[in-house]
Amino acid sequence: MTQYMPLFRSCYTTRTLTQLHAHLLVTGQHRSHLASTKLIESYAQIGPLDSAKLVFQTFPRPDSFMYGVLIKRYVWHGLFTEAVNLYYNMLHELTLISSFIFPSVLRACSGSRHLDVGQTVHGRIIKSGLESDPVVQTSLLNMYGEASYLSHARKVFDEMHERDIVSWSSIISMHIRNSQAIQGLKLFRQMVTDGHEPDYVTLLSIAEACGELCLGLQSKSIHSYTITRNIKSNDNNTLINSLVAMYGKCGELYTAETLFNLVSTHCTSSWTAMITCYNHNGYFQEALEVFNKMQESKTEPNAITMMGILSSCARLSSLKQGKSIHGFVIRKHLDPDNNILESSLIDLYANCGKLTSCHKIFDTAKNRHLVSWNMVISGYTREGMFDHTLDLFKQMMSCKISPDEFTIASVVSTCGNLNYFNHGTQIHGYATKTGILNEFVHNSLIDMYAKCGFVNIAYNIFNNMDHKSVVTWNSMMWGFSYNGNLIEAMNLFDHMFLEDLEMDEVTFLNAIQTCSDLRHLKKGKWIHHKLITNVDRYIDTYIDTALVDMYAKCGDLFMAQRVFDMMSNKSVVSWSAMIDAYGMHGYVDFAISVFDEMIKSKMKPNGITFMNILSACSHAGYVEKGKFYFESMKDFGVEPNLEHYSCLIDLLSRAGHLDDAYGIINSIPFPPNSGVWGSLLNGCRIHRRLDIMNRIQENLEKIDDTGYYTLLSNISAEGQDWKQFENVRSKMKTTGLRKLQGCSMIQTR
Repeated sequence: MTQYMPLFRSCYTTRTLTQLHAHLLVTGQHRSHLASTKLIESYAQIGPLDSAKLVFQTFPRPDSFMYGVLIKRYVWHGLFTEAVNLYYNMLHELTLISSFIFPSVLRACSGSRHLDVGQTVHGRIIKSGLESDPVVQTSLLNMYGEASYLSHARKVFDEMHERDIVSWSSIISMHIRNSQAIQGLKLFRQMVTDGHEPDYVTLLSIAEACGELCLGLQSKSIHSYTITRNIKSNDNNTLINSLVAMYGKCGELYTAETLFNLVSTHCTSSWTAMITCYNHNGYFQEALEVFNKMQESKTEPNAITMMGILSSCARLSSLKQGKSIHGFVIRKHLDPDNNILESSLIDLYANCGKLTSCHKIFDTAKNRHLVSWNMVISGYTREGMFDHTLDLFKQMMSCKISPDEFTIASVVSTCGNLNYFNHGTQIHGYATKTGILNEFVHNSLIDMYAKCGFVNIAYNIFNNMDHKSVVTWNSMMWGFSYNGNLIEAMNLFDHMFLEDLEMDEVTFLNAIQTCSDLRHLKKGKWIHHKLITNVDRYIDTYIDTALVDMYAKCGDLFMAQRVFDMMSNKSVVSWSAMIDAYGMHGYVDFAISVFDEMIKSKMKPNGITFMNILSACSHAGYVEKGKFYFESMKDFGVEPNLEHYSCLIDLLSRAGHLDDAYGIINSIPFPPNSGVWGSLLNGCRIHRRLDIMNRIQENLEKIDDTGYYTLLSNISAEGQDWKQFENVRSKMKTTGLRKLQGCSMIQTR
């Protein structure tokens, strides 16, 4: 039979192999175990697998080696279930099994995710006395590793008498792949201590671990080791790409760029690595520029590349470019079944506020996994469509998709925004029962209970948390402030400062706004000083705007103007705050001057800006100026709302233009509220226009506001119309309205 071996090696086509097969049949050599085994192997390798199976099935008594060859070829073709079934058939037919069988069977168990079968095979290996075979041990190691059974894999590894570089690389990569990067690095150190030289495969895993843990110093050591030992692979770009990704995750963007530029010819994976690197560091526009260069180099992207680019467009809220990329993906058939890019496309349209497109992709998805559900839910939450968020959550639960901490946090936040206390407590109970209660969820619960007015429950959750990050402290401070517990909010800030806890810009923003509400100038100045000394080079428009507002409300206009002048970036909110600062103190000309300066700086005013300037004109009696600003709102694309009309009515009423004010009320495109009628009523009191009061009597009776009933009774008393006075007071008692007691507040510390 040995003379036929060269003939088998010379068979490169199905035709030549079938000719040799025919010759073996004629000569009777096909009855040989060796000949039939070679036929099975050759058919499986170059021809149809059915022919290999037919040879096997027609052989009277296949031996262990013949079974092993066919099982190996099944695995090679990805037919893992067929390989496992053939292994069970073999167990019924044979008593002696060669160690040659087990590596292929273990690979089949791993590929078919039949770990229970794999453990049974492991038992057979031990029973056969083959547990010390190096090849079998490596196969066991890989099977448990691919199934993420690290404890089983580690036990196999620890029992290996001889560990080569392959087994070390396998156990290290398994830990890193399963989010145990620290343990992977410990094993790497142990490997080096035992005298094993790492190869490029090991270094790929170690580079990934250093990146995941953001170990900048260790990352440079790995890079240096690679250079000094001249470690290369068949495709050296793979190692360089891993180093680029590693430096990117560690924030060493310049080093990553330098490495990337050292490569003479970039492949798809190297371009993708650089795009990912820019995205990770928040340079989304630069990531898009790299993609443009990739296109110019005629390098074809893959689905992973497009995932990175779609993420860039999503973070930039660049809908036009994102839609263009979506079209590119469809034209190039990069993800025909939408399996890989489904989540990225949902993320893009959700971030751009196009929830219809987002939901369309979600509805047509074949496999709606948890990430997709979370993205759609967070998209609706971000756009303020809270009822849709709850509906989606109910659909998700009905589909038997178990939520994670991100789902729970989004839905809890929605309950807070809708003031759905009962729904919120139910989800809190579900999270407690299922154990989905990390810090992220706790912070959302604190926010939800605070928004629903149950600040005591929020504080109870806060108190019972073992670990409190700066986000947790900020959430509780905001919760106290939101519910008017300003002293408690300030006490939290003082505690953080005294205990030297981490504080960020949001902490100081909360504290400044609390001082503003308390009118606590001395404390506000102290916090401003601590902000400057504790936060290095802070540049935050929100904080500076809050400082302007705080100093203005506390009566220190000089400091408010000084902070405003020192701002490098003034937003529309900043300009509006400065206008309001002068307006509330009666310096209307200064307020108008700031408004004019704002227009000259090309900053477009919004509704709040006009509200502030109209209010300033109203308090100073600048009727013509006020009317001018009201009319100019449309020139800046701002539609007047009810508050703007109320301010205009107040301006005209205070100045005695009551007929004009009444005419405007009748022309308002929406129903006037108590504020509008109250402004007119106050004007009638000032200018003693009882005729208009009588005309609007029917409208005044619809007002359900204590302040305006009190005003109406005072007007009647001033006019000595005691009958009307008694009628108003009687109606207040009937409707349950009571005059609020006046109060004063002073700073005590």
